[in-house]
Amino acid sequence: MLRSAFSTFSTTVVRPTSLVFRAYATKTYYSKTHEYIQVDGDVGTVGISDFAQESVGEVVFVDVNAVGTAVNKGEPFGAIESVKAASDVYAPVSGEITNVNAVVSRRPDIINSDAEGKGWLMKVRATLSFHISGRV
Repeated sequence: MLRSAFSTFSTTVVRPTSLVFRAYATKTYYSKTHEYIQVDGDVGTVGISDFAQESVGEVVFVDVNAVGTAVNKGEPFGAIESVKAASDVYAPVSGEITNVNAVVSRRPDIINSDAEGKGWLMKVRATLSFHISGRV
């Protein structure tokens, strides 16, 4: 009885929701230096991983290169300062910065509360198409 009730419920509610979710899903990759990139088409959203934000502690300052700046894979594109230390942030791919998150400049603590969501740092259009497998 429960099985048939759940089956009806999942058909009408859960399945359409999961189809919508799949249509907008992105792929997320992590670098050895704990940056992530969420790939959506030819643009990647870049930030530091949740593990990295936990390691650095309370983030108090963020600096990211300007829109239009070329970045090279493995080279710094910005810096993050916390109560513990200052760290460079490295580009996981080569490309051009198309957008920076102005909110984290004003409220760097967002990185601590949502590093892989609202705490993203930049969006980059890759020089080469994304041919990423596993780690970047």
